[in-house]
Amino acid sequence: MEDLYKYFRESKGVSIDTRTISGGELFFCLKGERFNGNVYASKALELGAYYVVVDDPEYFVENVNMLLVEDSLKTLQALSFYHRSKMNCKLLGITGTNGKTTTKELIYAVLSTHFRCIATIGNLNNHIGVPLTLLRIKEDDQVAVIEMGANHINEIAELSELASPDYGIITNIGRAHLEGFGSFENIIEAKTALYRRIEQKKGLVFVNADDALLMEKVPKVELITYGQAKEAHIKVELIETESRLKFKWKAYEIQTQLFGDYNLSNAAAAIAVGYLFGMPENKIIQALENYVPSNNRSQFVKGENNDLVLDAYNANPDSMKQALGFFMKSDNQFKVVILGDMLELGDYEEREHKALLDRLVDSNIESLFLVGPAFAHFKEDYPKFKFYQNSDALAAYLLAHPIKDAVVLLKGSRGIGLEILKKQLL
Repeated sequence: MEDLYKYFRESKGVSIDTRTISGGELFFCLKGERFNGNVYASKALELGAYYVVVDDPEYFVENVNMLLVEDSLKTLQALSFYHRSKMNCKLLGITGTNGKTTTKELIYAVLSTHFRCIATIGNLNNHIGVPLTLLRIKEDDQVAVIEMGANHINEIAELSELASPDYGIITNIGRAHLEGFGSFENIIEAKTALYRRIEQKKGLVFVNADDALLMEKVPKVELITYGQAKEAHIKVELIETESRLKFKWKAYEIQTQLFGDYNLSNAAAAIAVGYLFGMPENKIIQALENYVPSNNRSQFVKGENNDLVLDAYNANPDSMKQALGFFMKSDNQFKVVILGDMLELGDYEEREHKALLDRLVDSNIESLFLVGPAFAHFKEDYPKFKFYQNSDALAAYLLAHPIKDAVVLLKGSRGIGLEILKKQLL
């Protein structure tokens, strides 16, 4: 490991994709069910990689800058753990069913105005993404904000062990990835592994005081609470608004560019982190107001024909309920809802989709479109709703039957691809 770490420190960073090589990188050949990165070992050197790590003897070449290991992925993870142990920056780990990426982005927006800070790029939050983020930490970085995602029982425990966070946030615990976890009880056990790792390290956790489950599971460590509860350390108050989140903290009224009151806890978490790090209040507020959501998460987009609420990066029963609840109580005159299937629910798929359809029967939505085979399974039972097998089919319909002067909510799992409808709607 010391030899490998020496090569890493001499390199210009880590790559796992030859398309990202610009020269001087340490390249790891990773394998998966459908690919073998070892095939590109020699090409990586040709493109300018400093050293290449392979785990398949067939592609190992002697007397060049190539290292043969037993498992390239485990070596990448071990290298990131070793590097983490050498760095002095504080590390905040974030997990949860909903809102973890938005919370991470808001926290980074706040901290980066005052500290040298890095954060997970996009949603690179798995067994590969977390090591890659850890290896981006530089000696002069003060804070690293690491997002951790999971769809199986032990993943958060493994990622928490790898990252060894000083602070932790679980945004919430809901019913997502049931296919991988098997039950809601397993999800609770998996997510709270972050709490247990923080407890071992005698660190600090940030907890949503409005979330009874999280307050029940909080470990015996120092904590900062946030939320609308009167006992919260960081107390916020929702200000009713048609579309974008507006809330009060102390004497300040903060107008964000986020859709939905369910983002209140995410914003409050960012305030709590800024508070812990002693940031000036005006910097915290300015960062929250200036943050513009992207990647189809909680986005409000104004168009010539319609306004879009684009929340189509992921979907599960809890996030669907939150988004629909806020949207349906808004004062918008003409509301249109486009929902895509909720993926990775396993044996719960039929039950959860039917339960959602039952809730929609008595809603005040003027026009409702449902996309994907899980919803379409119930087409005969709900004749008033419009069902489409995929997003392309709905796009063709909207091209022939355009919608005008509406506020449109697009909510669904990423695999359904609702974002392609923007062209027809805006």
